Amino acid sequence: ASVGFKAGVKDYKLTYYTPDYETKDTDILAAFRVTPQPGVPPEEAGAAVAAESSTGTWTTVWTDGLTSLDRYKGRCYHIEVVVGEENQYIAYVAYPLDLFEEGSVTNMFTSIVGNVFGFKALRALRLEDLRIPPSYSKTFQGPPHGIQVERDKLNKYGRPLLGCTIKPKLGLSAKNYGRAVYECLRGGLDFTKD
Repeated sequence: ASVGFKAGVKDYKLTYYTPDYETKDTDILAAFRVTPQPGVPPEEAGAAVAAESSTGTWTTVWTDGLTSLDRYKGRCYHIEVVVGEENQYIAYVAYPLDLFEEGSVTNMFTSIVGNVFGFKALRALRLEDLRIPPSYSKTFQGPPHGIQVERDKLNKYGRPLLGCTIKPKLGLSAKNYGRAVYECLRGGLDFTKD
């Protein structure tokens, strides 16, 4: 009987573990604390994070041949043991800017910290650090106005603004959704969101 976890039909480290890669000033660099499942080598775990958060998938698909991997793939370029922690590693991953939409923090974080956190080859995964190059940061326009405008619109000063998310996010009728919003605002919250 085999021990450990086998993610799919191909090893990620063959494509996504690139210890000779020299990072570029334009790369987004991420440091992940990785705890692999038993039997999964740290290089495979780091490569799996790079793959699943960029161009990889668990199996070979016909569109693999249509993808310019060298241009778009995330690369696990270094693995370090976490001193004093059993079976924990820091996996350093470089992402090319071409993977991300300019000016979209949401797109960047959805890609880097999206579904990879549910990946079965890993017992645990945590984003420890992220370096965003200035050339990409400058594309973020920020909100159209600042907190002062929001406070002026709400006539709320001298305290944090408090809000909530209406639950369940689906299934409420318009009337019941409105009732939930009303009760939140009546109870003292400043805003609600869905």
